[in-house]
Amino acid sequence: MAVVIRLARTGAKHTPKYRITVADSRRYVTGKHLEVLGTYIPTPKGADQKVKIDMEKYNEWVKKGAQPSDRVKHVVKLAQAAK
Repeated sequence: MAVVIRLARTGAKHTPKYRITVADSRRYVTGKHLEVLGTYIPTPKGADQKVKIDMEKYNEWVKKGAQPSDRVKHVVKLAQAAK
């Protein structure tokens, strides 16, 4: 089983929100996942944070062999820069 860390889109039309999920690579993007690591909102409004991610869980999954997508790598860099 190839495990990937990827974004799953939620939210309404023209207001995207994404969940950072760990899933089997053969599953549909918004389908069943193993774990939700955080959220990413490209255009936050009000008190919303742009990126919320549990870095401990992220690092744990990467150590287990999960492959993050290119976009997830970018989002993680944003999260690290914000701290």
